[in-house]
Amino acid sequence: MNNISFIFPSIDILQAYYGHIKGVYGDHFPKFPPHIFNFTADYLPLILEIPKLGTEVYVLDYNSIVEIFFQGTNVVAGVDHPMHLHGHNFYVVGLGMGNFEPEKDPLGYNLIDPPCMNTFTLPKNGWSAIRFQADNPGVWFMHCHLDRHLSWGMEMVFIVRDGDYLDERMLPPPPDMPPC
Repeated sequence: MNNISFIFPSIDILQAYYGHIKGVYGDHFPKFPPHIFNFTADYLPLILEIPKLGTEVYVLDYNSIVEIFFQGTNVVAGVDHPMHLHGHNFYVVGLGMGNFEPEKDPLGYNLIDPPCMNTFTLPKNGWSAIRFQADNPGVWFMHCHLDRHLSWGMEMVFIVRDGDYLDERMLPPPPDMPPC
C-alpha cells in the first residue's frame, strides 16, 4: 500500500506501542504513493513492481474523521482486492472505474446513505473511497483478504491514540495474557 510492502516485526506492534518499545515500527506511513502515474495502464514500468519494504504505521488522533481512497492498479497483473479494516466499521462513500480524480470524483460521493461495512472490494483498475471515525483506540490492521497478497505485504497498520477521558483509552493487557 502506497508502494510499501508491510514487514511483520519480531515484536507485536500492539505490544511495542503499549510498552513504549522503540525501533519496532516507524510512524511515517506516506499519505500518498511515491509515484503518480496512470495506475490503470496496460503496461507499467517494471520499477513500479518493486516496492519499498517496511513496518510503517499511520497514527491517528482519537475521534478524527479519516477518509481514504484506494486505487486499484494493473501492477503485478491486478485483480479485485477484498480490503478489510479491523477495529472499525467504515462507510463506502464512493467508488468508480479508472484513475481516481481528486478534483472531480469526491463531488459524486454518497454522503446521504453510504453502506456501513468492515470489508469492501477494491476493483481492478477502479477506486473506492471510505470514511470512518477513529473512535477505538489501539492498533488496527488493514489488509487485503487474499492470503497470497497478505504474504506479499498488502497491508498496513493504524494506531489510534488514546482520547482525553478514561473511556477513550486503550485498556491494559490482562495480567494473565500469554506472550506472543
